[in-house]
Amino acid sequence: MNVAFIGMGTMGAPMAINILKAGHDVIVHNRTRSKEESIAAEGARRAASPAEAAQEAEVIITCLSDTPDVEAVILGENGVIEGAQSGSIVVDMSTISPTATQRMAEALSPKGIAMVDAPVSGGSEGAQKGTLSIMVGGAEDDVAKVRPVFEAMGTTITHIGPVGAGQLTKAINQIIVAGTYCGVAEGLALGLKAGLDMEKVVQAVGGGAAGSWALTNRSGNMIANTYPLGFRVKLHRKDLIIALAVARELGVTLPVSAFVEQVETGLIARGFGDEDMSAIARSVRESSGIE
Repeated sequence: MNVAFIGMGTMGAPMAINILKAGHDVIVHNRTRSKEESIAAEGARRAASPAEAAQEAEVIITCLSDTPDVEAVILGENGVIEGAQSGSIVVDMSTISPTATQRMAEALSPKGIAMVDAPVSGGSEGAQKGTLSIMVGGAEDDVAKVRPVFEAMGTTITHIGPVGAGQLTKAINQIIVAGTYCGVAEGLALGLKAGLDMEKVVQAVGGGAAGSWALTNRSGNMIANTYPLGFRVKLHRKDLIIALAVARELGVTLPVSAFVEQVETGLIARGFGDEDMSAIARSVRESSGIE
């Protein structure tokens, strides 16, 4: 399958490489052109613009930071809409506004271009290993056509419903993640303050109801108070802002998410926005007097 991939960030670059390794023809584009080089070295072709990337593609994937970035790449000058052929499918794998996703789908439809939203979870590790969880919104036939490409990137591929349903599901994912990370950070802070052997604590609680991906994969960060990049604080905060906006529209109260969003706002203001989001523990440790 001919696949265009736009967005060579922490997630996008390894996702594109996995598509290439699965035997698909891949053409890539990134605003910072130098980021295309590592994927080109693996055999991908390069395009000078989103429109050029889309010209020969059956599937056009975007994986970008925020809603305005996706709108510009898909609908803007030299955007995907100017190059994509009728019958092609745009797949947005960013985490953005569900409303904006539906609006872009409506703009593409008169040109015979379908849209599928497919945000992911699993962090940079999942992107590299091809084990992402992919939450999909779109027409059933369109999702079926794209599934072989999804299978190159993820192991859990769930078609939730129509366009926008994937983004709504990702908002739910980020709400749950916020609470889990915050709970792990608070629990570990208690153990650290009490002087417990934290390796044994994690082993003990991880085997019971408190077990979670965050505990297994990020407790080491929180105990060591070092937060190498997996998923940026500033990007999770962006996702929570989307989730909180949807919650306001629907009249749903999200007190834990609102609290975590404020913690992350403080971390960003202090220069920690590019750390892994397990840096939530930094705030908990400091307020608890843990060095």
